[in-house]
Amino acid sequence: MRFAVLVSGNGSNLQALMDACAAGRIQGELVGVLSNRPDAFALERAKAAGIATQVLSNQAFSDRDSYDAALIQALETWQPDLLVMAGFMRILTPAFVQHFAGRMLNIHPSLLPKYQGVKTHARAIAAGDTVHGATVHFVTEELDGGPIVLQAQVPIFPEDDESSLAERVLSQEHQLYPLVVNWFCQQRLRMQDGHAWLDGQPLPALGYASDDEDLALS
Repeated sequence: MRFAVLVSGNGSNLQALMDACAAGRIQGELVGVLSNRPDAFALERAKAAGIATQVLSNQAFSDRDSYDAALIQALETWQPDLLVMAGFMRILTPAFVQHFAGRMLNIHPSLLPKYQGVKTHARAIAAGDTVHGATVHFVTEELDGGPIVLQAQVPIFPEDDESSLAERVLSQEHQLYPLVVNWFCQQRLRMQDGHAWLDGQPLPALGYASDDEDLALS
């Protein structure tokens, strides 16, 4: 399986994916990294690892439709089987999502369906939640609304602020994302009829669950 990663920022999840590939924990090939921002540090991470990069600035396009059409064309030069969203700060058009339907994963810093959108950590603290977390899901036309594959919870402590909670969630993201990408690359994971399926079975609404505390997750 060939996969490409879309980024806009620092690229810590990209680094986790690259590390997993190097360690043989992802049975797929990371063929390219594309950013809408030329100053994204994620691009430097990819270059240091010898991975192809592209920059396609949205500022050069008059509207989302024309940008996403060019984005499709750019990505298809790598012929990816999977697109992995790793902090790509763009709302994708329906045409783009439909082109890659069933072949796009995203990671979101909340326990979806709670806190779709931005500022999830601050919202969880403001709501008085005692747990927060991260979710890997398939991308659909609904923002942060695609079928959930896997979630991880973290506690919210009374002394937490947005920064400390974000750091705790990010450490879980770095564990979740390579695992789910590997499931896809192994052809164990797919999206069918609006649901996520793993090993031939539909997943529950909140994704994979196991009684095993460490989940094994191999």
